Amino acid sequence: MKRSTLAATLLAVLTVLPACQRETGPDPLELTGKIFIFNYRLAYATYMITLTKTEPVPDGSTVVATFENPSGGPPLTLDRKLFQKLGKVVLESPDVTCVKKQKPYAVTIVVKGPDGTVLQTLKTTVTSNLDQDVMPAEALVVGPAYDKNPDVFRNGKAPEHFQTATCPT
Repeated sequence: MKRSTLAATLLAVLTVLPACQRETGPDPLELTGKIFIFNYRLAYATYMITLTKTEPVPDGSTVVATFENPSGGPPLTLDRKLFQKLGKVVLESPDVTCVKKQKPYAVTIVVKGPDGTVLQTLKTTVTSNLDQDVMPAEALVVGPAYDKNPDVFRNGKAPEHFQTATCPT
C-alpha cells in the first residue's frame, strides 16, 4: 500500500510542477533610474539610465539601448557588455541636443544573451524638467585641468552675458 501511495503522490507532484514553470525566466534587469544630465561646464546633455540586476545573466550577455534623438534624425544607440560581478548597470547616451522641457523621449533597452537571443526588453520614456537653453553655447572649461575656455573668458574675464545653447532645427 505504501508503494501505491508514494506513486500517487509522485504522479500528483509531477502533474503540478509544469504548471508552476514559466516559459521564460524572470527578467534579469530592473529599471531603477532615468534622467537627463546637463553638464553646464562642458556644455553637453545626455540620457542616464540605471538598472539593477535581479537575476544572473549568461557570461557574454549584452545590453543594447536605443534613445530617441531629441534633435530628430536616427535614434542614438549604445551597446554594452554585462559583467557577472556587477549588480548595477549604468547607461549614458551619446551627447544630445534640442532637449525640450516636459517632452517624453522614448528609450528601449534590450538584454541579449551571448548567442544574440533576446532575454528581456524594457521600454520607457525620459522627461526633462529643463530645456537645453539653460546650457552655455560652448564649454566653459577645457582640458584635463578644467582651465577656463579662452573663447568664453576673454582676457581671463567672464563675459557680461553667456551665450546659451540653441537648437539648430
